[in-house]
Amino acid sequence: MTDLGLPPLRQELALLPGPTLPDGQPSWTLHDPARNLFFQLDWPTVAMLQRWELGPDALLDDIARATTLHLDASHLQTVLAFLKQNQLLATLPGQAAAMAEQLARRKGGIGQWLLHNYLFFRIPLIRPDAWLTRLAPRIAGLYTRRFVWLTLLAGLFGLLGVMREWDTYRNTLVEMVSWSGALAYGITLIGVKVLHELGHGFTAKRFGCRIPTMGVAFLVMWPVAYTDTNEVWRLTSRRQRLQVAAAGIVTELAIALWATLLWVLLPDGPVRMGAFLLSSSTWISTVLINASPFMRFDGYFLLADALQIPNLHTRAFALARWDLRERLFHLGAPRPEPFPAARHASLILFAWATWIYRLVLFLGIAFLVYHFFIKAVGILLFLVEITWFVARPLASELAVWRELWPILRTRPATWRSLLLAASGLALILLPWPARVVQSAVLYPVSEQVVYAPRNAQLVARHAAPGQVVGRDAPLFELASPELDHRERQNAARREQLAWQSGASAFDAEQRKDWQILNEQLGISQAESRTVQADAGQYHPRATMDGIVRDTDPDLHPGDWLTPREVMARVTGRGILRAVVYVEDEALGRLSVGDRAVFIADGHDGPDLRMHVVEIDSDATHVLGEAELASLFGGTVSVREKHGVLYPERAVYRVVLQSDAELPPPQHRWRGTLAIACAWEAPGLRYVRQAAAVLWRELGF
Repeated sequence: MTDLGLPPLRQELALLPGPTLPDGQPSWTLHDPARNLFFQLDWPTVAMLQRWELGPDALLDDIARATTLHLDASHLQTVLAFLKQNQLLATLPGQAAAMAEQLARRKGGIGQWLLHNYLFFRIPLIRPDAWLTRLAPRIAGLYTRRFVWLTLLAGLFGLLGVMREWDTYRNTLVEMVSWSGALAYGITLIGVKVLHELGHGFTAKRFGCRIPTMGVAFLVMWPVAYTDTNEVWRLTSRRQRLQVAAAGIVTELAIALWATLLWVLLPDGPVRMGAFLLSSSTWISTVLINASPFMRFDGYFLLADALQIPNLHTRAFALARWDLRERLFHLGAPRPEPFPAARHASLILFAWATWIYRLVLFLGIAFLVYHFFIKAVGILLFLVEITWFVARPLASELAVWRELWPILRTRPATWRSLLLAASGLALILLPWPARVVQSAVLYPVSEQVVYAPRNAQLVARHAAPGQVVGRDAPLFELASPELDHRERQNAARREQLAWQSGASAFDAEQRKDWQILNEQLGISQAESRTVQADAGQYHPRATMDGIVRDTDPDLHPGDWLTPREVMARVTGRGILRAVVYVEDEALGRLSVGDRAVFIADGHDGPDLRMHVVEIDSDATHVLGEAELASLFGGTVSVREKHGVLYPERAVYRVVLQSDAELPPPQHRWRGTLAIACAWEAPGLRYVRQAAAVLWRELGF
């Protein structure tokens, strides 16, 4: 590099001492007061900036003579590019137009401006520096060791009290799941977040930092309170920086601990309910939101400061992308920056965890945005988020691969990776044998259920459990005083009517009633036949050859029976039938004749080969087989109302039969039924489901 001079630095820039870096070298902080931005610089960069006016060659020579650093023109070019990119160089005469053009390119058009301001924008609400300065001395007691120990002690007693009253605490939390509860939690969270930001502000002010603004930032239309604590970069103590970063979380935890204690001590009432809201909402918001290192919230800055890795996300992502390319293509490219082996692996895992977390989060936010806006705007915003947060990073990485293709095509690892990717794609897109696996109930088609009639008393039992009986074999002998009374009463009535009908031939007065008497006699005879038919229920017999099952061994002669009580079942040799319920996604893959295998739960029953004989075309409204309900260990999700089981989702009844006749079994089994259905590509069902949802949602 010739000694033609270097462009001058901006005069208002300030170079401040910074904390020691993990490798032991000192660091400095470059402050841009015009934009209130801070840049952390290492020793080689500062060494060059301190000699900037010497020019390129003299600068490098002086560094080599006065320090142990060995720098060359490439290091100087890197620093120069950094200064240009961040607009840290002075504007020379005639460069205004070029800088304006550069700024216009950076801002982009109206569409890009709308996109960036939709994804993230800030609304400053107050300028708190003056009153934070006045109030900071008055709350100094909150930073004392005594208050910290008091808070921890209060939290300990509060948590012990919640453990004793956990059922009450949990039930209160469940009762708050309502619109009014959501409103109360929303108002509470607003108050807690205001205190959270004040925690940052007062702690930063305690160390002499200026707090220019506080307000609300919108991350994909989601409001998040913020405090401008950029001047924390002025602090040379890493411990002080950590304290400012942790102040918001510590404030929320202190609120949670004191609120938990108040909930334990206070009587029921609105004040105790307020303490409960503060307690529960603060614990949840702190753990799930602020303490998460996967977004640029407090947890992220705490982790970055604790690891002493500024721009943690950017550097971890760069390392993970490098690792991915090396694993796929074996490029042999140098690492973006060296780290010890353990930290190297942990940063890569952290990057992947952050990507997965953000994918799930942004997909959830996209669906929320879609549902909260009118349909046309919701679809547009949904597509914007999916494109920006999901498709754009993938497209950027693929663009890098395309640029590297001349090199990638020469690497054997590239073709191995492509082969593995093609194999995985084939596994998703090519048809494979498919199965539908669900809980099913198996029962014999040939079955006689013996029910106890009304007012029955056991006289004798003629069949024992497990006994083989033939057709028309007696099973039980029952007695019924009511039936005997009816029979005696009807016999007396029949005898009286028969005598009156016979005597009417000798009595002219009764002759005119002869026809009526004969009709009453016929009615009495019919009643007698009815009694005889009813009497048959008290002498039940087997209607088939089979085995007696499910008799009560504690039932003895003389015992009275409950009406409709199951006294026994007689199961005969023959076909077994199974009933299963499938969802609509699996229904289209089933057809009559499909083969299946039934395996009884616990292997206490038969393992049968079966085939489909019937498929309902309409969804089942009421579940008839209670054994298959999720409430009782089955796979059909149901809700129970007044003793009736209603499926939570649309399910369809499918009936199967065994391929061969079997010996008389016990009456029913529950088990797992696997049906071999039509071949299908695994990815096709997801495409079909997505297309169905898209088609439904596009209907305005």
